[in-house]
Amino acid sequence: MQAREPSVARQILVLQVAVVLVLVVASLALAAYDARRHARATATERAVAVATTLADSPALVAALDDADPSVAIQPMAERVRHDAAVDFVTVMNLDLIRYSHPDPSQIGRHFVGDVGGAPEGRTFTQEYAGTLGPSMRAVVPVRDGSGDVVALVSVGITIDRIDRDLRGDVLLIGLAALAVLAVGLAGTWLVGRRLRRATHGMGEREITRMYEYYSAVLHAVREGLLLLDDQGRVQLANDEAARLLHLPPDVIGRSVHDLGLPPGLVAAALGRTAESDDIYVAGEHVLVVSSAPATWQGREVGAVVTLRDHTELRSVTGELDVVRGLTDSLRSQNHEAANRLHTVVSLIEMGRPEEAVAFATEELEVAQLLTDRMVGAVGDPVVAALLLGKRSDAAERGIDLAIDGELPAEAAVPARDLVTVLGNLVDNAFDAVAGEPVRRVAVRLDGSGDTVRVVVGDSGPGLTEAETARVLERGWTTKATRAVGGRGIGLALVGQVARRHGGSIEIGTSPLGGAEFRVTLRGNGGEA
Repeated sequence: MQAREPSVARQILVLQVAVVLVLVVASLALAAYDARRHARATATERAVAVATTLADSPALVAALDDADPSVAIQPMAERVRHDAAVDFVTVMNLDLIRYSHPDPSQIGRHFVGDVGGAPEGRTFTQEYAGTLGPSMRAVVPVRDGSGDVVALVSVGITIDRIDRDLRGDVLLIGLAALAVLAVGLAGTWLVGRRLRRATHGMGEREITRMYEYYSAVLHAVREGLLLLDDQGRVQLANDEAARLLHLPPDVIGRSVHDLGLPPGLVAAALGRTAESDDIYVAGEHVLVVSSAPATWQGREVGAVVTLRDHTELRSVTGELDVVRGLTDSLRSQNHEAANRLHTVVSLIEMGRPEEAVAFATEELEVAQLLTDRMVGAVGDPVVAALLLGKRSDAAERGIDLAIDGELPAEAAVPARDLVTVLGNLVDNAFDAVAGEPVRRVAVRLDGSGDTVRVVVGDSGPGLTEAETARVLERGWTTKATRAVGGRGIGLALVGQVARRHGGSIEIGTSPLGGAEFRVTLRGNGGEA
C-alpha cells in the first residue's frame, strides 16, 4: 500500500524548524565571531595603552642608562604586567635584545617577532605567535629627553587569555540564542497546529486533488449552489448560481443583501432553519430553492442554498393548464350534452318530436353562438380555448364570468405569455369569490396596436394596502410538492411577464367590489 504523504502542516513545520535552526545557528556564529573580533581589538588597544604608559615613564628612561638596565627594568615590567593584567611586558634596545620578560631566562635574548615602524618612532600592532604562544601585541618607541628613540616596549595579551575572558560573553550569547530558538520553535509548533486543524491533516496532493474534484463538481452540476458564512457573506457561487441570479463577478465576500435578490429569497438564504423546495421568482427565472444550515463539528458556520431552474417547466405547465382547462370544459360539456340528449330522447318517447327538435336546435344555437362570439372576440385560438375552459369552470362553480373586449389574432404578445397572465389572474379571481354569496368575475381585453391590456376584477373581499404590498413583493409560492402553478406564485409570474414585455401590473378596486388587476404588456419587450 502506498505510504501517505506528510501533511502540509508537517511539511511546513519541518521547514520552519529548519529555518529557525539555521537562523539561530547563523546568528550565534556571527555574534560569536563579532565578540571575538571585538575582544581582540580591545586587547590590542589595551596593550597599546599599557606600552605607551610604560614608555613615557621617566623611571624607564633613567634605567636605560644603567650598566645593566635589566636589573631595574625587569621588576618594573613585572609590576606593570601584574597591575595591567597582560601576559608580557618586554623592554628591548634598538637591537631587539630583551631587558625584561616574564620568563627571566629569555632576558638578554633576541626579541621574537616584528617591530614594524617602532624604531622609527611609530606604534606597531600585530597578532603574532611568540615564545608564549599566539598573542595580540603592541610595540611602541621609548624616547629620551631629546626625543630620540632609545628603546622599545612590547606589551602583549595571549589569545588564550582573550578567549578565556570571552567565554562568559559567548555563554550569554548562547543562552540568548537558546531562548530565541525555544520561542521560535514554540511559535512554529503553534502555527503548525493551527495549520493542521485548518487543513485537516491532509497532504499537498490531497488538498490539490480535493480542490480540483470539488471545483469540477461544483461547476459541472446543473443546480445552482450558494455557500454563505454566518455573517451572510457569499463564500462560494458556482456557474449555475451566477447565471440564475445574475451575480456579479466579484460576488465572493459580498453580503447577500447587496446582490439585488428578491427579499423572500434573501430571507430563505439567511434562514437558520432547513427549507425544502420553495419556489421563488428571480428576474426571468422561476427557481426551486432549498436551504439548510451548514454545521461543522456541532458548530453552525453558515448556510447552503441550492437553486433549480423551473422556468421552462413552468411554461410547459402553463400550456398544460390550457389543455387541462379544455379537458375540464369538454367534461362539463359532455355532462351537459348527456342531460340534453336524455331530454330529447324523453320528448321523442313522449310523442313530441317537434318539441324535441326545437329544444335540440336551440341548445345547439346557444353553444355555437357562445363559441363564435369567443373566437370572434379573441382571435388567438389558444387564448380563446383558455377562456372557454374558464367559462365552463365558472359555470360549474356557480361563478358569473363576463368577458369583454377584443384581442386580434396577431396580438403583439405571444400566446404563451397571455395564457400565463389570464390563467393566473382568472384563477386568483375564482379563488377570491369562492366563499362569497355573489360570485362575479369580469375579464376585459384590449389588443390595440403593439400593446395588450388585461383587466380582471372580482366581487371578492378585495385586498388591503398591506396585503397588496405583500402580494407584489413576496414572489414566492407554496412547496413545489404542490402544483408548480400554485396560487402563491401566480402574481409573481404575471409580474415577471409584465417586466419582460416592458409593461406593468397595477392593483386597484373593481367596480364589482373586490380586487382588480390591470396588466399592460408591450410587444417586442417594450421597445418603441
